[in-house]
Amino acid sequence: MRFLPDAEQREFARALDALLTAAGTPRTARAWAAGDPAPGRALWCRLADAGVFALAVPEEHEGLGPLPVELAVAFTELGRHAVPGPLVETVAAAALLDRLGDKAASAAWLPRVAAGRAVVSLGVPALTGPYALDADTADAVFVAEDDTLRLAGAAGPVQPSADPVRRLARPSAGGTVLARGPEVAAATAYAAEVAALATAAQSLGLGRALLDRTVAYVRQRTQFGVPVGSFQAVKHRLADTLLVLEFAQPLVHAAALALAARGTAPREVAAAKVTAGEAAHTAARTALQLHGAVGYTEELDLSLWIRKARPLRDAWGTPASCRARVLAP
Repeated sequence: MRFLPDAEQREFARALDALLTAAGTPRTARAWAAGDPAPGRALWCRLADAGVFALAVPEEHEGLGPLPVELAVAFTELGRHAVPGPLVETVAAAALLDRLGDKAASAAWLPRVAAGRAVVSLGVPALTGPYALDADTADAVFVAEDDTLRLAGAAGPVQPSADPVRRLARPSAGGTVLARGPEVAAATAYAAEVAALATAAQSLGLGRALLDRTVAYVRQRTQFGVPVGSFQAVKHRLADTLLVLEFAQPLVHAAALALAARGTAPREVAAAKVTAGEAAHTAARTALQLHGAVGYTEELDLSLWIRKARPLRDAWGTPASCRARVLAP
């Protein structure tokens, strides 16, 4: 089993990094939080052109996948750049429709997802609660509850969130029932694994970005005539943060490999999710502490990353539920 990305995967990551760096994602994220999805949708189309969403869509529906390893590579970069929108939910919904095998629903939505023509959200009340991410702006909101999959109607008003870029809304109770039966529960379980893996990769990229920005800041900030990064206590804090991120990275990659090989990897994905989520949370605390008072300001772009760490840690599997899954007999 190879625990490092190969040359092609590394080149894919570099290409996404260049694309997102040029796109100026902080401005896009702030617009999304303010209720203006236009810049985010334009970026969504560029990501689709790069093949990001096609990684979760099978070739028969104009996709490239399913390719969990490449999906993890892509979502690490999406987390590194704090890209807004229901990215995880869109690929999870694609995985659900593919595994469900409903030809009509797959033909209607999967080619659109792969091409970036549809922004899709997914709600699984047992895992996500009553809300769905960006349900107010998505082109479709799928809700999987018990053994029923439905296409929800209009969403309710946006609710306050710890991360204003993550806009939460309650899907309507009505809508069109697409499928019903035990196969829905099985497909939903698989989609939840894909969502947890993508969230873990996002958290890993988020933590890397927070660490990089913090290192750059302590190199330029001075106290007593020297950079604060030269202080031993600061070095130790940064080293501890790097250590947890380095520990999380192979777990995320191993979970993607296991999911690709077996089609299901609940323990590996849960281990990756809890480890990467906790690592990102540690990186956020480190960034906030070492930036000092300026770290608390909304005007600083760092806040876009800091405020995302806690919600990602709990999305698609809280730390407690992930640990329970790892330890389950």
